[in-house]
Amino acid sequence: MLTIGCHLSTHYGYERMAEEAVSINANTFQYFTRNPRGGHQRALDEKDIEAFNHYAQAHNIVDPLGYAPYDLDPGEADQAKQDFARLVMMEDLARLALMPGSRYLIRPGSAQDEDTSSALNRVAEALNHSFEAQPSIPILLVNMPGEGHQIGSTFEELAAIVKATDPKYPLGILLDTSAAYAAGYDLKTNLDGVLEQFDQTIGLDKLKAIHLNDIKESLGSDADRHARIGEGQLGFEALAALTVHPALRELPFYLEEPKADLVIYEKDIARFRAYAEQH
Repeated sequence: MLTIGCHLSTHYGYERMAEEAVSINANTFQYFTRNPRGGHQRALDEKDIEAFNHYAQAHNIVDPLGYAPYDLDPGEADQAKQDFARLVMMEDLARLALMPGSRYLIRPGSAQDEDTSSALNRVAEALNHSFEAQPSIPILLVNMPGEGHQIGSTFEELAAIVKATDPKYPLGILLDTSAAYAAGYDLKTNLDGVLEQFDQTIGLDKLKAIHLNDIKESLGSDADRHARIGEGQLGFEALAALTVHPALRELPFYLEEPKADLVIYEKDIARFRAYAEQH
């Protein structure tokens, strides 16, 4: 069965997110672990987490994905920003440890005006530091579109982080389709070629999840603005092809659409499920 969900809000708690996921026929979901632009973590509600765990198990919700805030930048050389990134990661992982099956998603960050390889090594160092405290929770790196000083837009840069991270830890990659397309990876007309390149550079065994996103910008634009599913440059058919590809179909898929509500997400999840069933 296709594992698919969307980005939901933690405003009313974890159990409510799980209930919303089930209401739109999703069996996974993604959420921000804290304010995406401020880093504030809401107070722990143990009863809500316990209720979520029971509900998720009863309704076969798998692979809930906690997304770190945008201001987390483990590649940054500034010591204060590096300390902040490590603190946030440690706090988030401690929270996720209370919810079995959780995964943690982070952006690699940026290099600013310095050597990219040094920034990539700092990301790996931050990952190793976090894994030492919580070695059982998978951390996923998401690829970036390559805008500005971003790192992690190429498979080679992601591979460098993976190589510099202790192999005993569960580090993986989440492939964001819109960011990949913005970075020049043509998932629309050359999906097999892109996956072969990923396999040769990083290894398909490290690919653990997909952001199933459409994009407003053209191939190689380095700009990643999401479009509604089917209204962007990738289009529904190209995105749906990922859900049935032999190398990908067992992975969890997460939708991120601009200004989408549960009605929109329910409609698009149904479209992808129907496509997967027919193929």
